[in-house]
Amino acid sequence: MGAATIDINELLEVRAGFRDGRPCLKGTGITVHTVAADYLTGATLAEILEDFPHATMAGIMAALAYYEKHRAAIDRDFERDHHEALESARALGAEII
Repeated sequence: MGAATIDINELLEVRAGFRDGRPCLKGTGITVHTVAADYLTGATLAEILEDFPHATMAGIMAALAYYEKHRAAIDRDFERDHHEALESARALGAEII
């Protein structure tokens, strides 16, 4: 018997007007961006799953596979999000270090 394959599109979804149209683990509000950011900052798969107990390991792995395939675009989103956060903080008078 051969190994079964899983289509990551069965584990991820995009809903118009939800989470800025960013892909999420199906049935949750957990974005691929959130999973990737946690992983990139050193969280293990087990730690990510612990932080999101309503997620599945397959969903977490699908999110990371999606990130790897779309890394350049998601990294641009991370950069844009960071820039927008800095601009918001400045607008509120926060001191940026």
